[in-house]
Amino acid sequence: MEEQAGSMTLTERDSSAFVVEARALTKVFRDFWRRPKVRAVSEVSFGIRPGEVFGLLGPNGSGKTTTLKLALGLLHPTEGGIRVLGRSPRHVRTKARIGYLPEEACLYPYLSAEEALNFYGRLFDLNGRERRQRIGQLLEMTGLLHARNRLVGEYSKGMSRRIGLAQALINDPELVILDEPTSGLDPMGCRQVKDLIRTLAGRGKTVLLSSHLLADVEDVCDRVAILYSGKIRAMGAMNELLCDTSQCSLTLPELPPAELKRVLGVIREVIGEEPAVSHPRKELETFFIQVVNEAREQTPESTGSTAGGEVAAYLRSADRAENPLLESLTRASAPEPPSPPHVQSAVAPPEETPPADKEADAFLQRLVQGKNPEARD
Repeated sequence: MEEQAGSMTLTERDSSAFVVEARALTKVFRDFWRRPKVRAVSEVSFGIRPGEVFGLLGPNGSGKTTTLKLALGLLHPTEGGIRVLGRSPRHVRTKARIGYLPEEACLYPYLSAEEALNFYGRLFDLNGRERRQRIGQLLEMTGLLHARNRLVGEYSKGMSRRIGLAQALINDPELVILDEPTSGLDPMGCRQVKDLIRTLAGRGKTVLLSSHLLADVEDVCDRVAILYSGKIRAMGAMNELLCDTSQCSLTLPELPPAELKRVLGVIREVIGEEPAVSHPRKELETFFIQVVNEAREQTPESTGSTAGGEVAAYLRSADRAENPLLESLTRASAPEPPSPPHVQSAVAPPEETPPADKEADAFLQRLVQGKNPEARD
């Protein structure tokens, strides 16, 4: 598939430069008798570079979510292939470097926001101190610090979306995959998520997102691919796809009527027709945020989600710590060591857990084992 505006085809580029690389990716869903039922993705090829924000656009049923699931290793391609961070998306080491926000966040409704993030942090083997630091920063960033002890099942859709975004970033991922990230958010939340996406890209992280809100995509994406019926119909940089080179605009400061008439007369003589004159308008989102910020200074904080704070400090930092548990899990698949050690031997001794964390750990353990959380041993 060749991008518009004469861009280089995927096969002509150095494949090692891509974080996500799909070549003739095809996914066919079959019925019980293995007969082809739906061709969800058909010969899709694209490459996403490090630090790039890449958007998948298209109407319902165009193959966006299927493409994301193929990139996550949740589905097997029928034909073609896809590589993520230089490996198969099903590789354990690859998954450790990915953050994913699904269209419908799957969170335990009977856990509080703090407990939910603690659970996901433990899945990535973050130690207790690091989990507590990141959870506090993420809750502040998403505007949920005041609701940290409320059950997730009591959250509104917008608040659930915010906590879902927080869990997608708990492991400080290199690749962030977002499916409808601003769905259900108010304009303040949408602006915050878009600022966060640009901050992550500025830090060198790669973002792959799918959205129906074209204005949001236009604000944050470097390149987009538009899908229809499982195929890419257009792909390229935003300026290449949207710039209308047949016209140009000229912005002037406010002029007295006589001066404006004289300037328009000169332009009229040059182009041979009457130029269009209008005053620039603010974007509705910008005006809305301005009004809400002014109102917030005069009234108490809302009981729902707030505007949130700055981007979490660990997401802004350039330092990344290796995960010892995942290193040990993937050591057997790495070509270097001839005889991989036992998993537990590569794991550092756990820190002393405070009493409050011990109680929460026991609670989570009962959940994982399928026991009633209220039951006593």
